[in-house]
Parts: sequence; structure tokens; C-alpha cells
Amino acid sequence: MTENGTGTVRFGVLGALRLSVGDREFTLRGPKLRKVFALLAVRADELVSLDDLVAELWAGDPPGSAVMTARTHVYHLRKWFASLPVEEELRPRLAGRPHGYLLETPAGGVDAGLFRAAHLRGGRLLAEGRVEEAARELRGALALWRGPVLSDVPPGPVLEPLAAGLTALREQALEARLEADLRRGRHREIVDELRALVARHPFDEWRHARLISALHGSGRRAEALAAYEELRVLLRRELGMEPSREVLLLRDRLLSGAEPATGSPARP
Repeated sequence: MTENGTGTVRFGVLGALRLSVGDREFTLRGPKLRKVFALLAVRADELVSLDDLVAELWAGDPPGSAVMTARTHVYHLRKWFASLPVEEELRPRLAGRPHGYLLETPAGGVDAGLFRAAHLRGGRLLAEGRVEEAARELRGALALWRGPVLSDVPPGPVLEPLAAGLTALREQALEARLEADLRRGRHREIVDELRALVARHPFDEWRHARLISALHGSGRRAEALAAYEELRVLLRRELGMEPSREVLLLRDRLLSGAEPATGSPARP
């Protein structure tokens, strides 16, 4: 907090839509106004066209007054920003452009942006073999999530793919963090997480391979072999195919009594 009692403005889209100043949260009323705010926040510091605003608000069936109404919502959003108890230089700004609007936020003001940056840093560290740092960075990225993207804002045709893209990035960050933990030898700690991932994505061999590796590294050889067999039966029954070469190599290590692999290939 600063001396005059104001704080930094933070936007939250990784969960319920939120705006906070310091330790105080502020709620915006009105479903369409919240949709405008949500779309501008998800795409903070990018131009959001009037066409996208109209498409999101009326899902392909806009009234004749759609553009004027969208501009009115932006006007009310500007007034809301102006009422926030924050120093002027830290205040979010809604800049008008010839064909749309751009929400200018202070550095680090949107949780989605912080997540993307930490995810990228963690991925680079993992690729460099700096697994301790990678795991720490990726845990920090995942800790920014409070729930599904914009869980209290029903998405329209513009928000829906944006939310899906962020959700897919979260899955990638989780996989990378689990991979870092595997390489750190934290096999026992991540077995349950990997089982949950496999249950959600039963045909994803990469995730099955990580589970088999974690069970093997935990000294649970029989369970690792059972996990391999479950995958083999599933693939043969449902898809008419055999496990990938990576999975077969894991099986061979199990059958030969070899030590668990210390690393594993990245997802293609």
C-alpha cells in the first residue's frame, strides 16, 4: 500500500472476474458491462475491435443500436475506473482507437499476463535442464489460477475461444511442472496428480508414460506394469493400435528390472 492509502490495481480473469486495489476488491454490476470488462481484461494491452465487442455482447444477432450501446458500456467502464482509489499514474486507462478500444494496465496488472510470462520462463528453464528453478517458476504460474477462466461471466463467441486458449496453456504448464518434478525425483509426490490427468485424458500416451515413470520411480513396479497394461488394452480395444515406442521402452525397463529413467522426452 502507498502512503495515501491507495494500492496497485490488479485484474483477475483466471477464476471469477475481479478487480482489486491493494487489498480491496471492487465489483462491477450488469451482465453486459461485465462482459465488456472481461473481454478487455483478457486482451489487456491489445486492441479490441468494436466488431468483437458487438459479437460478444449479442452473439451474432445485434440490434440496430448495438454500436452505440457498446460505446455506452465503455463510457460507464471509464467512469468506474475513474472512481477507483488509486494514484493517477497507476490508474488503468481505456484508450479509444478508430475501430475499437485498448485497456492499458500497469505492468503486472492482469493475472493472465503474469501467468503467461511465468509459464514461458518455466518452459525455458526446463529446456535448459534447470529443473529446480523450472518447478518453482511453474508452481508460481499455476498458483495464479483461482478457478476456471471467467467462471462467473457466461462466455460468448469471442470470449469462449480466448478462455479455451488460456485453459490449454494451464494444462501445458501443469504438464511442464510435473515433468520438472519427475526430473527432480519427486515421483511419489506426483502419482495422484498424474492419475487424475490420465483419467481426464485416457488416450493421451504422453500422460500415461509420465504415470508409469512416476510409479516406477516410487518403487511400485507392479502398479507401473498394471498401468502399462491398462493403456495397452485401452488402445487396442478402442483405437486398434499398440502403444508408442516411448511407452514400450518404459515397459522394457520395467520387465528387465532396470532403474527408472532419470529424464523423459518432452511432449512432441
